[in-house]
Amino acid sequence: MKFRNVYFIICLSALLGACGGSEEAESDAAGEPIKVGVLHSLSGSMAISETTLKDTVEMMVDEQNARGGLLGRRLEAVVVDPASDWPLFAERARELLESEQVDVVFGCWTSVSRKSVLPVFEELNGLLFYPVQYEGEESSRNVIYTGAAPNQQAIPAVDYLANEVGIERWVLEGTDYVYPRTTNRILEAYLKEELGVADEDISINYTPFSHSDWQTRVSEIRDFGSEGKATAVVSTINGDANVPFYLELANQEVSAEDIPVIAFSVGEEELSGLDTEPLVGHLAAWNYFQSIESPTNSEFIANWKQRMGADRTTNDPMEAHFIGFNMWVAAVEQAGTTDVDAVLEALPGTETPNLTGGIARLLPNHHLTKPVFIGEVRADGQFDVVWQTDNLVEGDAWTDFLPGSLDTEANWADPAINCGNYNTRTGVCSATNFE
Repeated sequence: MKFRNVYFIICLSALLGACGGSEEAESDAAGEPIKVGVLHSLSGSMAISETTLKDTVEMMVDEQNARGGLLGRRLEAVVVDPASDWPLFAERARELLESEQVDVVFGCWTSVSRKSVLPVFEELNGLLFYPVQYEGEESSRNVIYTGAAPNQQAIPAVDYLANEVGIERWVLEGTDYVYPRTTNRILEAYLKEELGVADEDISINYTPFSHSDWQTRVSEIRDFGSEGKATAVVSTINGDANVPFYLELANQEVSAEDIPVIAFSVGEEELSGLDTEPLVGHLAAWNYFQSIESPTNSEFIANWKQRMGADRTTNDPMEAHFIGFNMWVAAVEQAGTTDVDAVLEALPGTETPNLTGGIARLLPNHHLTKPVFIGEVRADGQFDVVWQTDNLVEGDAWTDFLPGSLDTEANWADPAINCGNYNTRTGVCSATNFE
């Protein structure tokens, strides 16, 4: 009777408080796990890149549990395999949100997979942390974009090649899907409008996922670069097609001194499966490299290798998940709940250390502040940083170099806007862009 009276007094004093009020409180009291969805391909053409991200989220979950969990509850990773099949991403996302009832999802790599799941997350009010560089031209209330926007990777990479290397001719080489096509539209406009590059000095080409026969195309690139002007390849080739592409460059003796390649989707993980000797001197643009020295990075690398093995590397999308996971934890702690609406309200302005010695901040447009690094491939598959931005760069959801985008703003923190496609000229918020 004594305990029953105490419970009554507590509940009475709390009035509408947690004792009898919310399902969240009942779940907390019951000690049910907080479910963290993992939506990454473990098979198919993108497994070469995405499997590591699954492993990263599982590590973050285990480390958070070792710190006592979250809100007094244990975290549980719920892993599904969309198998590099874009429609299957939407099915698996619905499975995570409806059947598994996860509290948050970390996942996707390609933009077509992200576009596939966007309607599902918006319909079911889920929360997705997307960790990979992308083409911009999008901001969803239900997505936190922890990878780079074009102004945090593609544009600085072109500026570096033009200003530091003296490139005059440009090969924009990509896999045939949303991210390369939109990024190359932005880059083509930037090259012409900002750098004054002529049409005849730009070559654009797309190949399918898992493309393997690169002999003809590499020959064309070599010919394009043999007309007396310094030439570079800006590569948005994705997934396992990178392996035969670089092998064919070596076969045809196209070296970094002749025609440097700067890649946006090749990092330490992809290089770990290659003979990197012929790639030495080629470049990549990222916001993180394993070789960057900082106490936070050293600790992260040590924990990763202890868990996964001494031969396993880290890379940029892993850092994006590191940042995103810690931001989500901080927002949940601030909100006192995993409720998506409350967490989304708490997220803008959240800050957490990145792995390169700085602080990442979530902007009202659901993008991050990031440093930009250009790395040169070493023989051991790591990168030497040859250039970096002086300051953190704020991610721009809408580019200044495509018609219509210049007047578009994303802001989910300002109640007067609360939109991802707000036209600053007309004052109208349009629907989400599902290309």
